[in-house]
Amino acid sequence: MHLEGSCHCGRIRFSVDSTEPCPFLRCYCSICRKTAGTGGYAINIGADHRTFKLIKGKRDLRVYRAVIDGKESSGQRHFCGRCGTALWIEDDQWPDQIYPHASAIDTPLPKPPENVHGLLDSKAAWVEVEGRPGDERFDHFPDESLADWHRRHGL
Repeated sequence: MHLEGSCHCGRIRFSVDSTEPCPFLRCYCSICRKTAGTGGYAINIGADHRTFKLIKGKRDLRVYRAVIDGKESSGQRHFCGRCGTALWIEDDQWPDQIYPHASAIDTPLPKPPENVHGLLDSKAAWVEVEGRPGDERFDHFPDESLADWHRRHGL
């Protein structure tokens, strides 16, 4: 699926192709919650880094690398330096993948048949874990990958 995305002020626009466009995994970690959280969590989708195109906004693009256990993360969180919109995450550990924030995608995304709630062990106390009966919940990362979850659901 071809996706178009942008920041809130419109200074940054990008496109990418995704075989995992269904926004299902809600991440409650402190990094996602503080850099992109809406409702106390963030949702990333999987996309093919080789198809990624920054259409406009290179000058306004900024990168944040979180510090985890005293070390700088390999994850590069891209955001707009003007309006602060969280846009996508890249990580050298997975060079063929890029993880856009579902909230930055302008293309209509498919509705997930279920949600998975991850990293609940770092959820803020004020956050209610919403969802449907049967939604899976994990204190840490789920064992199932984005691609495996999509395959299991025939997406």
